[in-house]
Amino acid sequence: MAKKEKVVYKEKVNWKKELSLLPGYIIVVVWIGFTAAFLLWIIGASLSTSREIFSGTVLKFESGIHFENYVSAWKSQNVSIFFANSLLYAVVACTGVILISAPAAYVLSRFEFLGNKVMKSGLIVAMSIPSVMIIMPIFSLTTRWNIRGRILLIVLYIFMNVPSTTVYLLNFFATLSKTYEEAAAIDGCPPAKAFWIIMLPLVQPAIVTVTIFNFLGVWNEFFMALIFASSEKMTPVGVGLLQIVNAMKYTGDYGGLFAAVVIVFMPTFLLYIFLSEKIIAGVTGGGIKG
Repeated sequence: MAKKEKVVYKEKVNWKKELSLLPGYIIVVVWIGFTAAFLLWIIGASLSTSREIFSGTVLKFESGIHFENYVSAWKSQNVSIFFANSLLYAVVACTGVILISAPAAYVLSRFEFLGNKVMKSGLIVAMSIPSVMIIMPIFSLTTRWNIRGRILLIVLYIFMNVPSTTVYLLNFFATLSKTYEEAAAIDGCPPAKAFWIIMLPLVQPAIVTVTIFNFLGVWNEFFMALIFASSEKMTPVGVGLLQIVNAMKYTGDYGGLFAAVVIVFMPTFLLYIFLSEKIIAGVTGGGIKG
């Protein structure tokens, strides 16, 4: 018996539609090209000498490739301290935000109780308040009560991100079917246990996405760190780069400066590269009804 051949039909290209999208394609290509050239120049500068940077011969590597710029930035310019501080702040703060926001979003989205709408409105109002407006009162209180150290910055980062994270997760929990909770109740699983074992894993894409955004926000945060990081041992990468730039007036090690920029940039770059699919899934998943 002869085997049936599988026929594959190729969809015809709608050239009229593609031509209408041509301006958008051109803008995207130009933007990608500009960004790639900019990043390539920074990486080249991080492997060059100060003389090559100022002479405009960065990508020629006339004097060779200077990997020692990264060693100098990591050790001599204290990038290792700044990096470790930012990593500590970001990891602990993101964990704390999820531990607070996920249960709060679940309760607010799944249960009706007195004050539910008021709390939701309060979270939205809290999101609309610029952090610049409340930093100085917080600074006054912490100075009066003599509160300082890494714990203070971590607590501030957690409280600053809880409103937006909770609001973001509300829609995801609201889209889940109630049959999950009903089945858990029939099996004798209490609501708190059902949340941690059943409901929380179902919104994993949203958790990953919002955690990435919070991580980037804490990693790149500058103003609060500038105010509350009272010593170099507490300084994160944002303020640390400012200190390195100011030190350039005396050291002139611009290759080390760009090496420090690349080191600070790498964690966020790697997050986007390896977790881009989860970010997209988390952003678009809230529209799917359970």
